[in-house]
Amino acid sequence: MQAVEASEHAQATRAGTVAVVGRPNVGKSTLLNALIGEKLSIVTPRAQTTREPVRGILTRPDAQILFVDTPGLVDASYLLHRSMLHTAYTALDDADVILLLLDATRPGEGPPLDVTEMLRARRARVAVAINKTDAGRSDAIRALTTWSMRELEVQPLLLSATERDGLDVLLERLLEGLPESPFLYPEDELAAQPVRFFVEELVRETIFEEYEQEIPYATAVRIEEYREASDPVYIRAVIYVERGSQKAIVVGHGGARIKTLGQRSREKIEAFVGNHVYLDLWVKILPGWRRKAGALKYLGYTLPSDAH
Repeated sequence: MQAVEASEHAQATRAGTVAVVGRPNVGKSTLLNALIGEKLSIVTPRAQTTREPVRGILTRPDAQILFVDTPGLVDASYLLHRSMLHTAYTALDDADVILLLLDATRPGEGPPLDVTEMLRARRARVAVAINKTDAGRSDAIRALTTWSMRELEVQPLLLSATERDGLDVLLERLLEGLPESPFLYPEDELAAQPVRFFVEELVRETIFEEYEQEIPYATAVRIEEYREASDPVYIRAVIYVERGSQKAIVVGHGGARIKTLGQRSREKIEAFVGNHVYLDLWVKILPGWRRKAGALKYLGYTLPSDAH
């Protein structure tokens, strides 16, 4: 009987959700990609790139983690920001483990006070990591460590997501907080979202790379048609902007800029889906979409219950 119990215990697996939260540009998306081993979250040097949660799956023989890369914790200035915060707060509430990521190059920038209070109330399932230690000064790392110990009573781990330094120790810490459970997803899956979502994100990433000033922040991308059975795969994507002047910039003189955008987006999408792609890009005006509940809902964003 004891031998049977020991065998059953040895085969027990852990599975659960880890929400990665933090200020914009602390490296949440880079960390997710490094942990999964595939590029799922788009990464740009600009802040507030992530607007919707990106869910990546890491499966090991003994455990499975659903990582949720959340939008950066911003000071909300319009309704889209409130949607982003609502998404982050929901992920924080639903997670088995909450990973707060701090930036070693920005020692004075912890999470907003209300988030700190939420983390303090959930201290038993909070882990803290200080990222970018390859670029941060030792006194900055000490200051963030002191903050974490004082505010959350959690000893932070040190890592560099870009250098893949400290990831193994971080993973072991996160696995300790997961419940015993059978796997939640098939072992060969890397993401818990449809391909269309990642195609939208790749187009949006390319917009961040190709355009300046307000254009990346004033655009939303939605796939309106995806014919996987065709050869090449046919994808019709609509880029929504707020004003006619923005549409003119996205399209460019004689359509030159949108042609470049389409070519570079298509290359990324083909690498992601593993097939030839015909990408049909359109630009439409949706006035003031970042500030209007109806427009945000139309574009698929989740809003807090009091949004109007």
